[in-house]
Amino acid sequence: MAAYLDHSIIRSFLKTWGQAWLLLIVICWLPAHAAGEEVGSITTALGIETTEQVVTEDSTTSVNEVAESSEPLPAPPVINGQSTNNAQIETTPSLQTDSDIRQRIKGIFSEIEGLQAVDVSVAQGVVTLTGETPNEKKAQQAINLTNRLTDVVTVDDRIDRTLDVQDNVTTVYQTLKAQVKNLVKALPLLLVGLVIFILVTWLGSWLSNRKKMWQRLTPNPFVAELLAQTVKVIFIIFGLILALSLIGAETILGTLLGGAGVIGIAVGFAVKDTIENYIASLMLSIRQPFRARDHIVINQQEGIVVRLTSRATILMTLDGNQLRIPNAEVFKGTILNYTKNPERRFTFELGVDANNDPLAAIKVGIDAINDLTFVLDNPKAMAVITNVGDSNIVLEFQIWVNQSETDFAKARSIAIRETKHALENAGFSLPEPIYRLRFNKKLEKALEHMQGSLDTSSATAHKPRVSATPTITHDDHDELPSIDDKDKQKAKARAKHILQGHDAKEVLDARPNDKLMEKVEQEIAESSDETDLLDSASPQE
Repeated sequence: MAAYLDHSIIRSFLKTWGQAWLLLIVICWLPAHAAGEEVGSITTALGIETTEQVVTEDSTTSVNEVAESSEPLPAPPVINGQSTNNAQIETTPSLQTDSDIRQRIKGIFSEIEGLQAVDVSVAQGVVTLTGETPNEKKAQQAINLTNRLTDVVTVDDRIDRTLDVQDNVTTVYQTLKAQVKNLVKALPLLLVGLVIFILVTWLGSWLSNRKKMWQRLTPNPFVAELLAQTVKVIFIIFGLILALSLIGAETILGTLLGGAGVIGIAVGFAVKDTIENYIASLMLSIRQPFRARDHIVINQQEGIVVRLTSRATILMTLDGNQLRIPNAEVFKGTILNYTKNPERRFTFELGVDANNDPLAAIKVGIDAINDLTFVLDNPKAMAVITNVGDSNIVLEFQIWVNQSETDFAKARSIAIRETKHALENAGFSLPEPIYRLRFNKKLEKALEHMQGSLDTSSATAHKPRVSATPTITHDDHDELPSIDDKDKQKAKARAKHILQGHDAKEVLDARPNDKLMEKVEQEIAESSDETDLLDSASPQE
């Protein structure tokens, strides 16, 4: 228990601290109103129009109060150089004169930093703004404030943007100074929010690490891991909501979630294959189409299953190599499972002479096959005639074996050998293709005369010698079977001598290769960072 607390809890605590530092970086850039104090002074320095103070000769009221005292006006659009008010122009002038409008605007500008140098002139409700502002932001602020006054028909923007370095730098410096001051005041509240976020996140990590609890809820290891990670993410989001609510910045949460949604869509397109592979892993872990140690073929890739991870299916090929196939391909691919049904059939073809009876050859071959120990009685072995060629009849033998106890390739090889020898020992010949040439008598005589003339000319050119002139006879083919029989007898004697050795038993042994399965078991037993999703307790499809 102590070792678990020393490692897992400390590791979770360090991970939580990293997430907490990320939250602190985000909070440091929150707007100044999160501190909850001196809102009016900060927004005035920043130039926010929602709370500008309107100063008159007698009293100080907000622009919002002026708007509430009169009829509500829609927010006017701002057009560069031609700002206009959307209110209807009255045909009868109101009691407020152009001089009153001018004094009102000048009073407002005098209380806002950066607008004191703006001159105002009014004629028939048309306000002309001249003078200087340090930047475009201040000029737009002056235009917007002017448009919010009643009886203003339109605003003629003639303000000169000086873009003075000193004025702009001073404004930014004062803004940053105010933000830092408010941030220092809000540090205790930020620390409390940070502690709450750390505690909630740590609790989520602790719950997600209760592997035995999640495995009791679901027997599937992949689903258990998915549930644990989901609970952890939910606790992190809940802790973030609590921390932001405590410091009064709930609005920033919507911004973060909106940004996360856009980023999630972009990342989703970028990692489409990874997401597809992850979903395929989930479906494979639920369906369990194969088990460990199963002999399968996936999209022409053959091997023995070692494990199924959240990324790939790992096979041990029949060559002894490790093969990793992405789960997306496995889920969409064709899976052939040889181990699911251990009874497997193999076939081979042998040809007998066209003069032989094929049914008799079938009986001889089947009798020899049934004498093999690895051949199953049910389903029983059989043979059929598949083709009649020019010089032979092709027989196809179909044999069933239990591949969990028999090596499939060895069994087929031994069955072909025993069937061939049985047919040959019973007098059936397995002929090669024979091409027979037929000549008429005149052509035969011409060939004999040509051969004789060639022999005579060679005899006169050299010393006289006795030579036998070869002639074409119809009995030459009768000597061929005797030569073939002698070659066959020699081959059989040679094979018998070789197979009498002690090592020959391994050649005739059809049991599976234990070395390959030992290697598979070794791979399965090896510890891996990836969780094996194959579970014998989970139901198979």
